[in-house]
Amino acid sequence: QVQLIESGGGLVRAGGSLRLSCAASGRTFSSYAMGWFRQSPGKEREFVAAISWGGGSTYYADSVKGRFTISRDNAKNTVYLQMNSLKPEDTALYYCAASGTTWNIPVLVPKEYDYWGQGTQVTVSS
Repeated sequence: QVQLIESGGGLVRAGGSLRLSCAASGRTFSSYAMGWFRQSPGKEREFVAAISWGGGSTYYADSVKGRFTISRDNAKNTVYLQMNSLKPEDTALYYCAASGTTWNIPVLVPKEYDYWGQGTQVTVSS
């Protein structure tokens, strides 16, 4: 069992930055691929970024590529999402998720994730 707790969301102006954190419980964090997803009202949950359990591979949605960076610190059981050059369309509830995949690759599909956090709200004003 893995519990995930997101933090770092808030209100920021367009062009600003935020860093989201996701703290995981358990001693097997380093064996989970991690991802960030987001959901806006009336829209489906969408993939944002993912990182392999080894941390050597990452993947981003086209909409955030070049602006967001996912990273992980396995010693701290934490995954991060650094968000720069934020836009109003980045406004959403951001979730982190953990996948117990046996492959050391980023996981892009929500159904491949086993555990989800409760989300942290990011609001970007214009």
